[in-house]
Amino acid sequence: MGLFILRRLGVMILTALCLTFIVFFLTNLGPNLEKLAKTQGNNRMSDAEVVQWLDNRGYSRPLVVRYGEWLGVVPGWTRVADDGEETGRCVDFGMTIADAPTLCGLFQGDLGFSTVSDDEVSNIVGGRLALTGWLMLIAFSVMVPGALTIGILAGMKEGSRTDRTLSTISIASTATPEYVSGVIFIILLASSTAGLSPWLAENGWIEGRTLFLGSSRSAMDDITFWNFALPVMTIALYGMGYIARMTRASMAEVMTAQYIRTARLKGVSFRNIVLKHALRNALIAPFTVIMLQIPWLLTGVVIVETLFNYNGFGWTLVQAASNNDIELLLSISIVAVIVVLTTQLISDIGYVYLNPRIRIS
Repeated sequence: MGLFILRRLGVMILTALCLTFIVFFLTNLGPNLEKLAKTQGNNRMSDAEVVQWLDNRGYSRPLVVRYGEWLGVVPGWTRVADDGEETGRCVDFGMTIADAPTLCGLFQGDLGFSTVSDDEVSNIVGGRLALTGWLMLIAFSVMVPGALTIGILAGMKEGSRTDRTLSTISIASTATPEYVSGVIFIILLASSTAGLSPWLAENGWIEGRTLFLGSSRSAMDDITFWNFALPVMTIALYGMGYIARMTRASMAEVMTAQYIRTARLKGVSFRNIVLKHALRNALIAPFTVIMLQIPWLLTGVVIVETLFNYNGFGWTLVQAASNNDIELLLSISIVAVIVVLTTQLISDIGYVYLNPRIRIS
């Protein structure tokens, strides 16, 4: 197991380097750098002025060298202006080149400075990731138990009325994207002119004008059931159907196994057959699917956070891409890559523990 984990960690590092280099290459294309120069400088800058602006800030250096600077394995660029002002990648305000560190990049914990938010990228990403973490945690705690319950109930008796009903619900939830279900929830539960809220308000069953809040911006300071229910429901509904379908298929396959038939012939009750014999083996395949929902939640919240005005990780990703905030966009990408690779490693390890018959070659 230890050798397997070491090999996977090596593959993860190589994968992360390749993916981050691709993102670095795409974000540093000529049009993006030109847009950055005109955004930070002047929209009426000539081509020569754009080239000069980029050269003064180290963007004209070779791409591989700049990628090494961003990682922190290549010394950062420095420049001494005609008036004697010293600037560079690692030179902070009021610091000279001699006092500045030689390396300042990802490996040194320096993620750069946001050109739009006027703040350090690490502060922005850390705060936004914490907000999204709460959304992911609550949605995950609702989605997984609900999906497993639906899948197990549907798979216990394949072809029954319960199976057909729950399978239809699972397919419908998977086929409904977040931007559709979110809008439906807002209209039905958070609109003062349509849906259930006007009727409930007229009958005096709710104090406010709406049953739930259509905007979750207040949840950034104080999470309540009323301002956080709709985004959680929107995320959980979409992911729940996929997990439930996988669980149902796995449970139905296990229930037809030979050892299940033997247990039935021995007179074991149906409840004990499901709980003691079928359930653990039926959860092996869904476990991988459940772990893969974590990176999906991290990137899938882009639509939900934008729809409900919740300024988390996904909302920040949209803002960084639309504002061409290169340093922030790169940091968001490396966080997403780390989360994806880590969950895949945990999934592989957990798969082995759930099924000891699997041999690691």
